[in-house]
Amino acid sequence: MLENYLPILVFIAVGLGFGGLLELVGYFAAPRKDVKDKLLPFECGFDAFDDARQKFDIRFYLVAILFIIFDLEVAFLFPWAVVFQELDGVAIGAMAVFLGLLLIGFVYEWKKGALEWE
Repeated sequence: MLENYLPILVFIAVGLGFGGLLELVGYFAAPRKDVKDKLLPFECGFDAFDDARQKFDIRFYLVAILFIIFDLEVAFLFPWAVVFQELDGVAIGAMAVFLGLLLIGFVYEWKKGALEWE
């Protein structure tokens, strides 16, 4: 019975070995330059090495919520639309509830002004 698991173990070992090899090549082949641009704030908009209790703009979170809304919509609507002809009323109702929840999030974003750039 153990011989049935041997191909799986070989597959896992080859995958881990290949991943480890790529990590080592990346570690040793990467350029080692400390530049000032690497230490600048990237997406958060504030310096990460200041006081943790500083105030910052909430628009970063609003943009993240907006991305999640549209990302989830595409991720779930595309497979649903592919099999739309075979779906029954329960599946269509479930998707209507899902789209309703996404619409509530979108309206919240719209009211908070996340869609308006300065």
